[in-house]
Amino acid sequence: MKSTLATDSAALADALQAPALLLAPEHLFLRDGPVRGHAVLVQDGRFADIGPAAELAARYPHLAPLELPGRAIMPGMIDVHHHLTQSFGKSLAYGEPSEIFRRVWVPLEASLDDEFVYLVSKLAALESLRGGFTTVCDAGTRAKGDIAALARATQEAGLRCVMGLICNDGGNDSTAEQRRSLKQGAEQFLSRWQGAELVHPSLAISVPEAASDEMLAAVSRLCAEAKTIFQTHVNEHLASVERSVVQRGLRPLELLAHLGALGPQVLIAHGTLVTPPELQLLRRTDTAVAYNPVASQWKGNAVAQAQLMAALGIRFGLGTDSTRADAFRLMDAAEAAQKLAHSLAIGDASCGGGWTWFDHATCEGARAIGLDHLIGEIAVGKAADFLLLDVDTPELCTSVDLTWDLVRLGNRDQIDAVFTDGRLRLWQGWPTDWDARALMRQVASMAGQAIAQAPIQRLHPTAAEHRRLHNQLAGEAA
Repeated sequence: MKSTLATDSAALADALQAPALLLAPEHLFLRDGPVRGHAVLVQDGRFADIGPAAELAARYPHLAPLELPGRAIMPGMIDVHHHLTQSFGKSLAYGEPSEIFRRVWVPLEASLDDEFVYLVSKLAALESLRGGFTTVCDAGTRAKGDIAALARATQEAGLRCVMGLICNDGGNDSTAEQRRSLKQGAEQFLSRWQGAELVHPSLAISVPEAASDEMLAAVSRLCAEAKTIFQTHVNEHLASVERSVVQRGLRPLELLAHLGALGPQVLIAHGTLVTPPELQLLRRTDTAVAYNPVASQWKGNAVAQAQLMAALGIRFGLGTDSTRADAFRLMDAAEAAQKLAHSLAIGDASCGGGWTWFDHATCEGARAIGLDHLIGEIAVGKAADFLLLDVDTPELCTSVDLTWDLVRLGNRDQIDAVFTDGRLRLWQGWPTDWDARALMRQVASMAGQAIAQAPIQRLHPTAAEHRRLHNQLAGEAA
């Protein structure tokens, strides 16, 4: 039987906003899995203490334990590859062939001003938090103006953000002045955002072909020196791999290795088309990968060999690629895509045993973006980024494996509360301190015009038009 406080939604939401919280859930997810009978102290934005509930109650007699029967506390999930300023246009991508960045994302983002960047980024941040993500890694925006608009949006929403600055110089035909200016801007960007609340600066190059050899090596080196990450899309689509071979004589990942631009500071997005020697390159250089299974389902040429990467010790996390901001569906997709693409044919029924995908959505995701010292697990001293889940549901009431059940059966509507840096940001899907519905109305009123004005080229019709064309063709065939 749940306590009165645990069943009184308003009272519980109010209690969770106290400056210090001694939380005693039914299940607490620690590094090796869920445990019962434990409590956690949240204070000053950190997990200050963890242990058996009775021991913590005795150590902190001035705090009344908040009993949470029927609930679980787990680490906030991490989206290691996002495009925050593209998210509002995600339904433009349905049915489109690969490399839609050329026809949709680049022209769409280039048409956004600072105000719209702020608005759509805050909406995307809200979607991420609602979906169980407490951290996103943004791969950079091509929108005009100051990237501070994006930072302000995520900070106000309460979403931790690894924020990428794109440093494309266009390739080996760029001028020395272009390269010098970009490097100077990158250095200033890293300095400006170092230590900012909930913002972690990063540098990005869209794809290796969008930069000169000099810039690829320089940006990777700058990130290594600043102890931050260098992001780039690598070996995602057949067309880009082939262009790289034609233009540079090497596949994209091979090119980065040739330039000495791989390493523990590097996060490659996708990596769906990697050869066995390239897998060894990733392993030897400790380069991390963003495994984006929904992107593969929607518009990809292949599914990254994530389970093999795990076996080889290659760091990787799960990314949405701005498809849908739902961490539970992402974990499910990570397992399902891997099983359909790789495991069924070899009789691997386990396909990671559930925990693989849970870990790579949390602690391993933190390792992939270089923030495992700060986030990714419920551990003393780490930032209190976590979810409070209602697991007293028909789907989970007979659970014998809560970790795997959350991968396959978990839903974002089970998320009662989302915390980052020890602060309650969302309660039952909505912010506690700002008007999300007003933001939604504002973005909705502007989105249509922004899409109409951008020089977008779509190759696939809407569902209704596709149905009409299908029926027309079927009628002609009859």
